[in-house]
Amino acid sequence: MRNIAPYEIYAIRYGTHAARRAHENFIGGDPHDDAPMPLDYFLWAIVGRDRVFVVDTGFDETMGRRRGREFLFAPDETLRAVGVDPGAVEDVIITHLHYDHCGNHDLFPRARYHLQEREMQYATGRCMCHAPLRGAFEADDVVAMVRRVHAGRVAFHDGDAELAPGVSVHHVGGHTMGLQVVRVWTQRGWVVVASDASHLYANMEQGRPFPIVYSVAEMLEGHARAYALADSANHVVPGHDPEVTRRYPAARRGLEDRAVRLDLAPSVPREPARPGAR
Repeated sequence: MRNIAPYEIYAIRYGTHAARRAHENFIGGDPHDDAPMPLDYFLWAIVGRDRVFVVDTGFDETMGRRRGREFLFAPDETLRAVGVDPGAVEDVIITHLHYDHCGNHDLFPRARYHLQEREMQYATGRCMCHAPLRGAFEADDVVAMVRRVHAGRVAFHDGDAELAPGVSVHHVGGHTMGLQVVRVWTQRGWVVVASDASHLYANMEQGRPFPIVYSVAEMLEGHARAYALADSANHVVPGHDPEVTRRYPAARRGLEDRAVRLDLAPSVPREPARPGAR
């Protein structure tokens, strides 16, 4: 990979769910375990010398209120603070179509959206007849993506695909039928933005799946796949863990609680065993 210029990766924190409890984050979680275990909400920017990818688009303040989540920072303002102009972004990767990953519909007017074909199938097909499966989807978000399809602004992928040298998407499923993770070449090697393949470090490190799930088997295999795609367990970044902003260096002074650099080594490395790794 020496001939490929490394990318920078920014994790952009924009919201939180402070009232979340530990038993809500694991299948089979003990309801007596009432310790706080909050979730944070992120989108990500992958910045190269001549190309930028945004991974997921988050939700806005109105959706946060509707869903009982605290909206902390406008993602577009933080993106600009790290040098990314949302209006100029030409590629957005949507890991899946849950409300917290595909809102803010007017934020990237020039972008083409990269999506797994089976995620659109999932979000518009018979699975959405079941309340437990559709609960994290918003119909307006799905309709917005359908409109982009008809406007020629969606690139569908079936499995693994290289979007540019050093940036690729990989279908893992599990949390949703079409969930994809993003593999990025950086100055510290291959980093995997896992999104909701694992909400928390603990989900994948302990082999304890998150309870919003399409397929438990795929979710567990997805943990192993994310590890296999990365240079080490220390190179896999979960989608909702508050530890991310505590462990990685701030993108800029003053952005410590809202933007961190994933292409730089964390201040507290994690090298756990890899459950189910092959």
